[in-house]
Amino acid sequence: MQNLYGILTNKLFLSILLLINIVGTIYGYIWYGSQLAQTEWYFIPFVPDSPTASLFFVIVLVGFLVKKHWGLFQALAIITLFKYGIWAVIMNILTLKVSGDLPWEGYMLMASHLGMAIQGLLYAPFYRIKWWQLVVAAVWTLHNEIIDYVFMQYPIYSQLNLYIQEIGYFTFWLSVLSIFIAWYVGVRAQRLKWEFPGKVKL
Repeated sequence: MQNLYGILTNKLFLSILLLINIVGTIYGYIWYGSQLAQTEWYFIPFVPDSPTASLFFVIVLVGFLVKKHWGLFQALAIITLFKYGIWAVIMNILTLKVSGDLPWEGYMLMASHLGMAIQGLLYAPFYRIKWWQLVVAAVWTLHNEIIDYVFMQYPIYSQLNLYIQEIGYFTFWLSVLSIFIAWYVGVRAQRLKWEFPGKVKL
């Protein structure tokens, strides 16, 4: 456990992880480019789900590097990283099952999104999330669900539009699970609450 603590709090490791997430975030927004070009301006903040999740984590990592806690972004990051990380893995598996084929980009997306979910959880012992911050992040997440599956701004995935009602139902419960995880690791009193070397300011 101490070895993991040493790795996660290492400044070089944090800097590399920050760079990876910045690159991934930029790539993610580019990936959504064609859909964003057809999206009404007022829906745009809610369409590029995964890159926005990694953008939240970029802000969290910057906070760690300057030894500050930004609880709202920690709440947004843990919820959205887990939700969209797991969601993308499941959707690519479903695409493979439906179409019988998955291009190499699909496998790359599965690996990168699984990494999103894992990194959000790995830093959970450092999160300091207040109740109001969790509530705001939960409202953002569930509101995003409405935008995706009521106003039909969900990510375009191959033939999966044939199953959009089932996907919307699954995604709602994945959101609920993600919010519960954020409460459990970030708000609920824990025995394990790691701190970065030196005082991290709240």
